[in-house]
Amino acid sequence: MKRLAIPLIIVALAVTAFLFRQTWLPQPPGQFNYLGYVEGETTMIGGPVVGRLVSVSAEKGHQVKAGDVLFALDPAQAKAEVARAEAAVTTAKASYDNLLSGKRPEEIAVIKAQIAQAEASMGLAQKELQRASTLTSTGAAAQSRLDQAQEQVNLYEQRLAELRASEQVAALPARTSEVDAASSRIREAEAQLEQARDKLTDLSPTAPADALVEDVFFKAGEWVTAGQPVVSLLKPRDVTLRFFVPEAVLAKAVPGATVSFRCDGCDGFKSATIAHVASEPEYTPPVIYSEGARAKLVYLVEAKPEAGDAQLRPGLPIEVEALP
Repeated sequence: MKRLAIPLIIVALAVTAFLFRQTWLPQPPGQFNYLGYVEGETTMIGGPVVGRLVSVSAEKGHQVKAGDVLFALDPAQAKAEVARAEAAVTTAKASYDNLLSGKRPEEIAVIKAQIAQAEASMGLAQKELQRASTLTSTGAAAQSRLDQAQEQVNLYEQRLAELRASEQVAALPARTSEVDAASSRIREAEAQLEQARDKLTDLSPTAPADALVEDVFFKAGEWVTAGQPVVSLLKPRDVTLRFFVPEAVLAKAVPGATVSFRCDGCDGFKSATIAHVASEPEYTPPVIYSEGARAKLVYLVEAKPEAGDAQLRPGLPIEVEALP
């Protein structure tokens, strides 16, 4: 019995030593590195109004440059608004110019013709007055004839004065208040035109920066609502490293600290700056750590790569070097 117990004890010790070998064997290089993954923060691009897609230029998985048109909504209504606003500007400017120029040449010509007619009538009336004055002085005509002739001359003098004043007024611009109001209407019409043009431009959204087209949600011919994403973009700098550290090194994982990491297929080590550290611990995600480490409590750390790198794709596993 004793002979059987000794081999059993030896086997039990060997199994125990094998199962807990990680606690006493020297740790291989990288054993204390922290595993994680790359998470992308996509930018959703949608249209400003409800409309029908007439074209979709962006292609999933392709790169776009800043300013490239991603898609276009039907511009028919917006173009009509621009045309209406342009006509309103033209009308407002014409009204303003008309107030500054006075009456038209044709209208001034009519006044001049009336003045000429009144001057001719004035000449006849003066001759009649002279004749009546001569006849009255010799007793050949009554005083009443002289009075009538004088009254006729006075009437034509008043008429001439009125017409000459009308001629001067016709050459003058409108009152200052009317000119100011017309100028304000021009600025209002121009502002509406600029707004209409902006709305037309907004129907063809462009890429805000160089980016990867992460996904395209609609095809040409489909209808979309206002603000509904049509294209999602991933800019190189909009990626975050997410990895987990144990409580023992939490004090070293502070925002602003620099870490080095590597990833499969990447060129050597890269640098990142810690941006955020979770305040509460959690169980290690099983997809990242081994079976023996799943029960350990760790803290989530987020870091931003120091430079935009097209190799850092969302979901890519990374390995962060142990914090110094």
